[in-house]
Amino acid sequence: MRLAANLSWLYPQLPWEQRFAAARQDGFDAVEILLPYDHPPAWYAAQLREHGLTLALFNTPIAPEAGRLGLAAIPGAQAQFRDAFARARAVAEATGCRRVHCMAGATAAFDAADCQHTLRQNLEHALALAEQDDLTLTLEPLNRIDVPDYFYHRPDEAVPVLQHFRSPRLRLQFDYYHCARESLDLQQAVRDAAPWIGHVQIAGAPVRCEPDLAAAGWLDAVAALPAHGYDSWLSCEYRPRTTAGDGLHWCQPLRDRGVLA
Repeated sequence: MRLAANLSWLYPQLPWEQRFAAARQDGFDAVEILLPYDHPPAWYAAQLREHGLTLALFNTPIAPEAGRLGLAAIPGAQAQFRDAFARARAVAEATGCRRVHCMAGATAAFDAADCQHTLRQNLEHALALAEQDDLTLTLEPLNRIDVPDYFYHRPDEAVPVLQHFRSPRLRLQFDYYHCARESLDLQQAVRDAAPWIGHVQIAGAPVRCEPDLAAAGWLDAVAALPAHGYDSWLSCEYRPRTTAGDGLHWCQPLRDRGVLA
C-alpha cells in the first residue's frame, strides 16, 4: 500500500493552487479531493500533471438544496443525481481518476425503502456509465455521531447494496475513523468488509487527527489489509495537529512491518 493525501483535509490553510505542491513536497504520490468542482476539470488535471500526482478519489457533487451530503439516495432527486454524476465523469475524464465516491445523502426525512430503491436506481444508471469510462464507484458509510442523518453508518449497512449489484465496479470505501466512531472492533470490521473494500481512508478517533496506531487494535487492523487482498491507497483524511508533513511519523509502524511502500 501507499499513502495518499486528502488535499481538502491536510492543507486547509493553503490556497488550492499550493496544496498540490505541498503534498508532493511531503512525499505523497497521490491525492484525494472532496469536491473538485470550484475550477474546470482541466485546471485540476494541469495541477496534477505539474506536480506528478495521481488523483486517487473524489466525491460526486453535493446539492445544498437537496441536502449537503449528496444525492444518490434522495427520492425525487434522480435528475439532479444524473447531472451531478455527469459533472463527476468530466472530472474523471480530465484527471484520469478511476474512483468516484457516490455520496448517498442525508435521508432522515425520507422513507428508508424509498431511499434504498432510489439508490439502486441511481447506481444502475451510474454503473452503466462507469463501465464505459472504466471507473470504479465507491460507497462510504459515515458515522452517526458526526453525520446522524446519512443513509448508512456502518460497513455492514452498505454491503446489501453491494451484494445487490455484485459488480467489480461498485466497491466499499472503508474508513477507519468512521468505524471507530461507531465503536466497531476494527480488526473484525476489516475481516467482515474485506471482500468488498475498494478504497481505504484513515484518521484518528475520536479526534480526527493523525491515527494513533498504538491504540488497542489499530496497528493490526491496518496492517491486515494486504493479507485480505487490498494493495491500493491508504488515504490520510484528517486535520493535522501541526502540519501534514510533521505528523506523518504516525505511519512508521506500518513501514516497519513492510505494509507501506
